Amino acid sequence: MHVATLVRAAAAAAAAALVAAACTGAPSVSTRSDRPAGSTSSPTVDTGSDDPTGGKIEHVIVIVQENRSFDHYFGTFPGADGIPVDDDGEFSVCIPNPQVAEGCTRPWHTTEDINQGGPHTNAAALQDVRDGAMDGFITTWLKSGLYCKRNPDAEVCVRNRQQPDVVSYHDAETIPNYWAYAQEFVLQDRMFQPNFGWSEPAHLFLVSGWSARCIPPDDPFNCESSNGFVDVDRGASRFADANSYQWTDLTYLLHENGIDWAYYVGPGTVNDCNDDCPKEVGTPEIWNPLPDFQTVHDNDQLGNIREHDEFFRALEDDTLPAVSWVKPDIEHSEHPPGNGVAKGQAFVTEVVNAIGRSDAWDSSVIFITWDDWGGFYDHVEPPKVDWGGYGLRVPALMISPYAKQGYIDHQTLSFDAYLRFIEDVFLGGQRLDPETMSRPDPRPTVREEVDILGDVMGGLDFTQEPRAPLILEPMPNPGQAKCIGECPETTIGDILRG
Repeated sequence: MHVATLVRAAAAAAAAALVAAACTGAPSVSTRSDRPAGSTSSPTVDTGSDDPTGGKIEHVIVIVQENRSFDHYFGTFPGADGIPVDDDGEFSVCIPNPQVAEGCTRPWHTTEDINQGGPHTNAAALQDVRDGAMDGFITTWLKSGLYCKRNPDAEVCVRNRQQPDVVSYHDAETIPNYWAYAQEFVLQDRMFQPNFGWSEPAHLFLVSGWSARCIPPDDPFNCESSNGFVDVDRGASRFADANSYQWTDLTYLLHENGIDWAYYVGPGTVNDCNDDCPKEVGTPEIWNPLPDFQTVHDNDQLGNIREHDEFFRALEDDTLPAVSWVKPDIEHSEHPPGNGVAKGQAFVTEVVNAIGRSDAWDSSVIFITWDDWGGFYDHVEPPKVDWGGYGLRVPALMISPYAKQGYIDHQTLSFDAYLRFIEDVFLGGQRLDPETMSRPDPRPTVREEVDILGDVMGGLDFTQEPRAPLILEPMPNPGQAKCIGECPETTIGDILRG
């Protein structure tokens, strides 16, 4: 298929209609802790000379979806570093596949809402990358694909052995809103997940710049770097009453400097629920790490983990915190194999629409990314910065009235760039650095200071006239659920096992 054919599909993306984002009331996030709720105050943001935005940004919102690679979503986006093509516009890569006579499968266009994806553990990442060859995706899936191991005769699995969707790609036909954001604002085509592997360490890096296993979890100096399963207070652990994460996260610096924050999760979420988490509602614990940080407990900030309705209410009341993380519930997460692209895109669109309709728009930067690659093909070898990363590329967008229009940012980025931007805007450039923080922390790398890390400021222009928001239809046609045969379901086990 010629890439030129795909480019024409992008033109329809900007024609979406206006639809209001509805939000309903929901109970506060439950927690197993009896510590008091956190502060809901909104201190004035210091807009001194150290702020690179000149005081124009008062809100940073980070929206994090699940399990997609850059090439899977933007591999054919015009001008981006996408799936390699030859001089005739045909894909020049063919991924080894022992199930087909040709011995390999080329990337193929999918219009299905439900994708299978592949294993996304630390080991799977190493196998997919295969020492830089970037061709292990299908063989890794054939060895370890969980759903199809359990359901080998399912129609999707029989077909997938011949045409594995780990090498499929979407375009403006199925993700028109994401492509419209890229056309209108900033697409970051070298955003690498911060770690090799799965969701838990990715979310820990998102809020703290590190992932570690702390044994016993009662002292920061008991923490050692890990991309594995590090929530040590789960199950029958002898640490069931402890807080797993003893090092310092960004909220500690924000609280210390009087900067308000919130982490917004799905309805029905239970904080630090260990093995008693709801199975079908809410945001899973591994996507909601802050309730297990010692710093959040010490600072009485558990009340800053809030449900989605409070995010929309804060926009209506003009009380949005300076820093917000927004996580979907399982149903709207895009996490394969059971959660479709359309509902996830709709959730993100409703969040962006609500910001765009609020007074917060004029002083906001919105980041949209995906926590890990989900086993899907990407052609760019991740650069090595330390023991744990970077991991594979993920899609990333930046939306703001000060975002450059239709700009593709080719800098090397990771979630650490979000931390650095927040630190530069609100904390005068203070870092999560053991040498400068007021509490002990043994991290081996100050990720915000890694030499190759770019600066998201490169996609912003504070001399331009502030731009209007882009309000889109959350569920545009043809964004309806489509899958081969019976649509599979994603279980908590799928999420935990990668």
